[in-house]
Amino acid sequence: MFHPRFILLMLTIALPVIAQDRIPRIGYVYPAGGRQGTEFDIAVGGQRLDAVTSASISGTGVRAVVVEHVKPLSQAQASVLREKLRELQEKRQAAARGGRTPSTRPVWTTADERLAAELNRKLSVGQRRNVVPGLAETVIVHVVVAGDAEPGKRDLRLGTAAGWSNPFVFSVGQLPEFHEAESGGGGASSMTSITLPGIVNGQIMPGEQDRFRFKARKGQRLVVAVSARELIPYIADAVPGWFQAAVTLYDARGDVVGYADDFRFNPDPVLYYKIANDGEYVLEIKDALYRGREDFVYRITLGEIPFITSIFPLGCAAGAQATVDVRGWNFPRSSLAPNTKAPGIQLLSVRNEDVLSNLVPFAVDTLPECLEQEPNNTREKAQAVTLPIIINGRIDFAGDWDVFRFDGRAGEKIVAEVQARRLNSPLDSVLRLTDSAGKQLAFNDDHEDKGAGLITHHADSLIEFSLPANGAYYVHLGDAQRKGGPEYGYRLRISAPRPDFALRVVPSSISLRAGEIIPVTVYALRRDGFAGDIALELKDAAPGFTLSGGWVPGNLEQVRLTLTAPSGAVKPPVNLGLEGRANIDGREIVRRAMPAEDMMQAFAYRHLVLAKEMKVVVLGRGAAAAARILSPVPVKIPAGGTARVQVEVRSGTPGGEIECVLSDPPEGITIQSVSAAGEGTEIVFQCDVTKAKPGLKGNLIVEAVIAMPSDSVAAGGKATKRRTSLGLLPAIPFETVVP
Repeated sequence: MFHPRFILLMLTIALPVIAQDRIPRIGYVYPAGGRQGTEFDIAVGGQRLDAVTSASISGTGVRAVVVEHVKPLSQAQASVLREKLRELQEKRQAAARGGRTPSTRPVWTTADERLAAELNRKLSVGQRRNVVPGLAETVIVHVVVAGDAEPGKRDLRLGTAAGWSNPFVFSVGQLPEFHEAESGGGGASSMTSITLPGIVNGQIMPGEQDRFRFKARKGQRLVVAVSARELIPYIADAVPGWFQAAVTLYDARGDVVGYADDFRFNPDPVLYYKIANDGEYVLEIKDALYRGREDFVYRITLGEIPFITSIFPLGCAAGAQATVDVRGWNFPRSSLAPNTKAPGIQLLSVRNEDVLSNLVPFAVDTLPECLEQEPNNTREKAQAVTLPIIINGRIDFAGDWDVFRFDGRAGEKIVAEVQARRLNSPLDSVLRLTDSAGKQLAFNDDHEDKGAGLITHHADSLIEFSLPANGAYYVHLGDAQRKGGPEYGYRLRISAPRPDFALRVVPSSISLRAGEIIPVTVYALRRDGFAGDIALELKDAAPGFTLSGGWVPGNLEQVRLTLTAPSGAVKPPVNLGLEGRANIDGREIVRRAMPAEDMMQAFAYRHLVLAKEMKVVVLGRGAAAAARILSPVPVKIPAGGTARVQVEVRSGTPGGEIECVLSDPPEGITIQSVSAAGEGTEIVFQCDVTKAKPGLKGNLIVEAVIAMPSDSVAAGGKATKRRTSLGLLPAIPFETVVP
């Protein structure tokens, strides 16, 4: 039996836990956007949506209100609705035919039209066969978009009394919107008439093709840009893990005049076609693998819209007056002058009248920069550079190599890193480092950047190497697929290591009760060999929030810590900020932790996908948690030995037996015992020296479980116990040390 104070501690910190199986989960949004200055309804599909009462869209200028929760229809309910719809259809036909006298002639009213549309909607949404459980429920949300709302992608979430859902992409557009449902249904014969320019919305069901008919004039420069994977980056239970859209353009005779199933390395297709003759054209969209279901959602922007295909250079030095050459379709200017004041990645676009193009990334850095100079495709013609340097260049043609020469010293550490794919270039880079005799010293094709959550082929290269002697060295850069062209731009950094880090915090939607303690995960994306500790703290947080275990130890790339809610409810939901600080080469480096979602692709692969904001809601009311770690932290646990941790508690009377377990512990660390110690409680942690060596660091997340007598009897007549999780202690930082 445990000390009563410890038991009350558990009961005090275990305020009503929000069960994760009550948190709503969004699987798709349709339509996944709308035009400035309009209002419309959208269907949000997912699971655990029956208690949804509110909706939130990030940014300003967009308002969302929940209209209703649509449950799947039973066969009997569907039959009743179909019968009502049949009666309305007969009335419409009779009204069209007319009667013998005005008194017997049926009148088709606006109310009849609205009722027929509502019945059709309820049948289409509520009667779905073979629906995936994660998409089974639907909430209708009314959206109002202000005329001056900023165009682009937002985060949409649904709220219940249990908390907020995962974020989902919602786009604010500038053009007229059309929907494939206007054609009266799906299937291979689905056809909708539209006008240019515009945005069409639809969903692809199994084996389905949607078609859109429009008129075009000779000479028009038509761009068809599909957003599908852009809307739902990863589908966990689909291969390859997203809707692989394919579009075909037909002329008035039915001949194929254009086809696309991707745009370079991007799965979302883009098609360009200069209209050859006046007349009607048809655009068809389908899944390239003939799959389909409710979350195969798309938005297609088409017309003489501006679209950037490439820029050069891909970046510049901070403070420089840069001119960027822009290539693409349907825009009046061929260059841009970006704002270069602050280092980082910015997004560039062009306008055609008031319509914005797609966004392309542009990098600004603090190192000296230069342009690649041809000819430099052999060691003998290598371009000489002085380190540190960032070289802006292109692989100009298939099979081209760019070679750069620099002088190095024995023992000098250098980093050669390519930024290309991460800056929207199709280049699949490969790097070689050779000495003055031509001997290859290092080679790299692909290097993973976990911060690039939307990239599945990490095609950028990186070499880290210590030079063996004084002399000349050569960096060779080419395309692994032996392709090239004006769009195959790159930025090549050759410099000493620049240790740094970026942070991601998961999840981006947090729901908890007043006073509750929950775990969150922070990922450290380390660069150029940085292996130091990172201190974490809340930034601009509402009063009462507490972070425990606020560090990422130098031996880890991720850590679980705990967030404690204020003792009272916080309304409305707040945006929570998190910062990391580290000392690097005598300088304090501060980086903001960016909110992200841990998403699965194709049953196996995981990606950190950025969200717009970290939304936190505190629900209910309760007393402040009584838990407090009294022992110095990090707790030093001798390898092969034990360490004792004191916890402050309140007095009280228990209602059951408490067990204490570690949640997702590091290998080799266990709880040996829990016991009363004076006015508090003592937890003894043990380190197995065969599994955990000195120098291991991290956080220990302790979960309390109450074991209550059960009416059930196990084999042998022994009474069983019913175990219920009560909650967590604040995270306890630890370090294993030499005994």
